[in-house]
Amino acid sequence: MKTKYIFITGGVISGLGKGIAAASIARLLKNTGFKVTNMKIDAYVNVDAGTMNPTEHGEVFVTEDGVETDQDIGNYERFLNTNLTSANYTTTGQIYQSLIAKERNLKFDGKCVEVVPHVPLEIINQINQAVKKNDAEIVIIEIGGTVGEYQNILFLEAARMLKYKNPQDVAIALVSFLPIPKILGEMKTKPTQYASRTLNETGIQADLLICRGERTLDKPRLERLAIFCNMIDKRDIISAPDVDNIYQVPLNFQKQNIVERLIEKLNLPKKKTNLTNWKKIVQKAKRKNPTVKIGIVGKYFNTGDYVLSDVYVTIIEAIKHACWKNNLTPKIGWLNSEEY
Repeated sequence: MKTKYIFITGGVISGLGKGIAAASIARLLKNTGFKVTNMKIDAYVNVDAGTMNPTEHGEVFVTEDGVETDQDIGNYERFLNTNLTSANYTTTGQIYQSLIAKERNLKFDGKCVEVVPHVPLEIINQINQAVKKNDAEIVIIEIGGTVGEYQNILFLEAARMLKYKNPQDVAIALVSFLPIPKILGEMKTKPTQYASRTLNETGIQADLLICRGERTLDKPRLERLAIFCNMIDKRDIISAPDVDNIYQVPLNFQKQNIVERLIEKLNLPKKKTNLTNWKKIVQKAKRKNPTVKIGIVGKYFNTGDYVLSDVYVTIIEAIKHACWKNNLTPKIGWLNSEEY
């Protein structure tokens, strides 16, 4: 089978759950019988996440081969139940470092090395390395940040080039926000319309629109998005409301036939998705169990008037899983180590 590529991009704001969407789609495709892997692309010039400010960026997740990566790699591992490596993570810094090393070693035979096409081609090369390393049939690539950010242009260009060359092998999903301003009490579609139009300006039309919001997308909003997001098929608009825990997301996606849509778009062999074991995990997490108070001591979660729990997301998930195993519900409290 030819390699299939699914790009996950974001619109309006960061932190919408692109990583959870990417991990959920990967889990669904794995449970459908495909060999799947995830990859995260960070637009930072840092070579890895080890030198990034955790309060700004979130957790640094360390892979099996010792590379410091983005927290989404941890989510991918937990959803796919597999260990990932440095091949599953790259940054702008890594891309340029690799490209410059090739130029210094005369790999371009004296040709002029240009930002386009050589940087997007190096991005594609690194994606294919992840495919090879993980022996994958399908790779789901999350592009960090949002489509409107200047630093993402070259990653989107790599996706566009792949899509143009192999239209039946590439699908692109836009995860966007539909806010409900309290003063209005109505879900607004304009931010997502703008995000979709910004993506169109890069030469890309989204194959799937994943609509994040506090509540489920209703029919009037769905119809509006279908018209104003370049006449996207209603079946390709996926509602992604807030959930009690992230492990419910694959079940929500599957109810809306996301796997069937991807199978059709990517010309994949038709198979059935088996989520029996995954449903057991979700049921265990949903049980009403006795509460246990657990304090986490840390120094990176305070950011102004807000608590950034993403800094310790793997610890939080480990606590949740341990509690569910023992029929308990955790109630986490934060202790700022600098105060002690």
